[in-house]
Amino acid sequence: MAQSDRLSGVLLHVTSLPSYGGVGDFGPAAYAFVDFLEAGKQRLWQVLPLSPTGYGSSPYSALSAFAGNPILVSLEKLAEAGWISWDRIQGLPGHEGPADFEAAMNIKLPLIEEAAGNFLDHASDDDKAGFHKFCEDNSYWLTDYAQYTVLRRRFQYASWHQWPKEFALRDHDTMTSVLTDHGRELAVEQAVQFFFAQQWKALRDYCCEREIRIMGDVAIFVSYDSADVWTHPEIFELDENGAPIRVSGVPPDYFSANGQRWGNPLYKWGELKQRGFDWWVSRIRRSLALYDTIRLDHFRGFEAYWSIAAEEETAINGQWVKAPGHELFQRLKEVFGDLPFVAEDLGVITPEVDELREHFGMPGMRILQFGFGDRGGHLYLPHRYVPNTVAYTGTHDNNTTQGWWRDDLNETDKQKVQTYLQTIHHDGEINWAMIKAAARSVANLCIFPLQDILHIGSEGRMNTPSAPAGNWTWRYHPNALHPDFSTQLAALMEMTDRDDYEEPVEGDDAGKPVEEASKRAELGSVA
Repeated sequence: MAQSDRLSGVLLHVTSLPSYGGVGDFGPAAYAFVDFLEAGKQRLWQVLPLSPTGYGSSPYSALSAFAGNPILVSLEKLAEAGWISWDRIQGLPGHEGPADFEAAMNIKLPLIEEAAGNFLDHASDDDKAGFHKFCEDNSYWLTDYAQYTVLRRRFQYASWHQWPKEFALRDHDTMTSVLTDHGRELAVEQAVQFFFAQQWKALRDYCCEREIRIMGDVAIFVSYDSADVWTHPEIFELDENGAPIRVSGVPPDYFSANGQRWGNPLYKWGELKQRGFDWWVSRIRRSLALYDTIRLDHFRGFEAYWSIAAEEETAINGQWVKAPGHELFQRLKEVFGDLPFVAEDLGVITPEVDELREHFGMPGMRILQFGFGDRGGHLYLPHRYVPNTVAYTGTHDNNTTQGWWRDDLNETDKQKVQTYLQTIHHDGEINWAMIKAAARSVANLCIFPLQDILHIGSEGRMNTPSAPAGNWTWRYHPNALHPDFSTQLAALMEMTDRDDYEEPVEGDDAGKPVEEASKRAELGSVA
């Protein structure tokens, strides 16, 4: 996207779609949502990480930074392709109400694996050729991920460091035996990833035909219990037994008085730098094959990160440690050319972080909710925006605008909102007042959580940072996407000059090497 483009989009994670089987997926509901975006003249769909989830079903607590989440595969699409009988999925519950990840893992995933087995046994020569090409193109992560998944199931889903030593430390002879003893299981896992790639490509192509691009999300850190740490322990701060020495988090801030102890193992940045940041090059290669634009979560950690001794129970007693952000992004620019990144630069941001972002031309984020009260100051209000900015009413970590207004603001802060925006006569007016303020701003891109468009209250909040449970489960009702909402959005886009758009290039195959993807005329940058 050129810097002169004025566009708008919607934030909705795939699991929030009202699909069958307990969680949202790449099936019919996803296509209906894209139609809603098109009708509302929205040109971008922002999703959270699509990785397989671990602890708490958080997309930011992934079992792999490279693989796709198997439960996002649509059973309806598998039935259409002939890999599973319609009789096997008829009457499958779970398309209404909160996302039920446990039900999806226990009921839906076995059916997806059954379909994968049918594919392996009955695929045509052309289908097999496509599958083998996918495995070849993604060999730099796929085999390790399949082994990790099979072994994790074999050892009752214990973290890899609790496996027998020869498996935890990837003894050569032991891993060779895994390939021979578990060949069928490994092939099934690879076929499931192939399904993910096929269905995601088809959905992206559908978006492309409607001039809609996808913004993905790359979390800066990876989970300790992940294929990534198990496969590449040498690039993480681990002791001789594989235990973390220091872990990630953020210091106390307006989200938490004790800070947030995320617990991810920290990178050995010196080792990565000596290797030409090869692991990060591979990670961005994979991400650029999945998305048009990438939001870099916790961008400030690329300049300096909060390092916490692993034995600490909170994030209070940590320290800032410099990271080689300039060297990393320079290396990525050498490999991929222009970097289609959005920097999640929220929180306490130093001049050094701003300089890093501006040096590489990355737009930052401004959250309108933060402009009122004592948290963000006027920096987050539209009159302080610059064009190379992505404006949000709120993000997945905020309350919904309706919930924020009703439940979070005191009367003094509500008065500030009304002074800046307009008089709010009833609660329902706050959503569109905030949406209009973001749309009227000079920010090249503005993004609205779907909850704000649908006037959803606190019950629709996606995540409360530091809360141990109750996150990531919101889904919209199957009948929620009323045409009046898209009509209202389309009219606003016309009046704020966000309806003139340059046609995007076609979505690439999920898993296609970025050497090919980077030859596209544009990589979807909002910068």
